[in-house]
Amino acid sequence: MAGDGRTSGGMTMPRGTENGRRLEITSDKDVVSARQVGRELAAGFGFSPGDQTVIAAAISEIARNILMYARRGELSFELVSEGPRRGMIIVARDDGPGIPDIARALMDGFSTSGGLGLGLPGARRLMDEFDIDSGIGSGTTITMLKLKRPVR
Repeated sequence: MAGDGRTSGGMTMPRGTENGRRLEITSDKDVVSARQVGRELAAGFGFSPGDQTVIAAAISEIARNILMYARRGELSFELVSEGPRRGMIIVARDDGPGIPDIARALMDGFSTSGGLGLGLPGARRLMDEFDIDSGIGSGTTITMLKLKRPVR
């Protein structure tokens, strides 16, 4: 991790957007809407009910962090496919204060808000790929990918 709080996991995203949507996050109501949109897009794309729940939970954690730390931001959703790789990309962006120590923020139990410290590490565990780009005073972008499992 660079000293300025930035990191990039070099995530390889599938290409070939099939569907996209963007939502502003400015209130608790928007968090609920984001969960619903994510679940609906996942269901329409054929994700299992379990994966729909996992996606909704990760969205909720990230959207709540936007409200808590930046007060406003946006989530974008894309359904993508490239050969056998099919999935949903969720990108969360804000212009908040940034994350000073990404490695620490991804540790279970670390919280600057007095919470349980499970938001970022929990969302990372729920998704197949997870990347954070954050700089002090320049906001944060979190990119998450959930792959659709082949039906057996």
